[in-house]
Amino acid sequence: MVDLELDHGLAVLTIDRPHARNAIALDTMAQLEQALDAAAGAHTLVIRGAGDRAFVSGGDLKELSAIRTADDAAAMAWRMRAICDRIASFPAPVIAALNGHALGGGAEVAVAADIRLAADDIKIGFNQVALEIMPAWGGAERLAALVGKNRALLLAGTGTVLEATEAQRIGLIDEILPRSSFEQGWRQIAKKLAKRPAMEIKRVIGGVSAEEAVKAFAQLWVDDAHWRAADRALNPSSNPR
Repeated sequence: MVDLELDHGLAVLTIDRPHARNAIALDTMAQLEQALDAAAGAHTLVIRGAGDRAFVSGGDLKELSAIRTADDAAAMAWRMRAICDRIASFPAPVIAALNGHALGGGAEVAVAADIRLAADDIKIGFNQVALEIMPAWGGAERLAALVGKNRALLLAGTGTVLEATEAQRIGLIDEILPRSSFEQGWRQIAKKLAKRPAMEIKRVIGGVSAEEAVKAFAQLWVDDAHWRAADRALNPSSNPR
């Protein structure tokens, strides 16, 4: 199942399929679509897996093995690719909280997010070649954008699975957090991002004109939230602790 928690602008989407190491089945895709609909308007979206063993272990091989024609395989790939595209184009910052291993399709879901936070003992890899297939949910292209085309070909072409530290070194993971405080760590970062300025920063980074960037800044400047924050900065002694 897919759970959605909404908390003051923070939406936390949890893939909870412990019997399948949070693998994605066709019904999971439908639930992901519904959860993304329900998360509309959130200031930050977090995607995570339940437990501490797997973020997402890929597609559910037991169920997806029923797909036997090229047309049906393409339809499945297009559907999940569209879900990953929705994650990538979500208006607010999106965090993949890698509570466990992200393998195959799980790595594709991870790179659809803006930011990847990982527990220090996880592994990540585009290892679809072990099944004589390739990434089909947009992950190969997004991997190339993160680490470069040559390295993406090497990683996905050989199915190399990386430790968290190596994945961070090449830019595949953004921050590593201790396993003991992982839950508190990603929530703290997510709550900091769950503010209107972070949403505007994401939009500007995505590519807008200089005029649009300055307009976004000016609208934030005249907002009451800016003046309250400025007052706290100018008069710290007058603010309650």
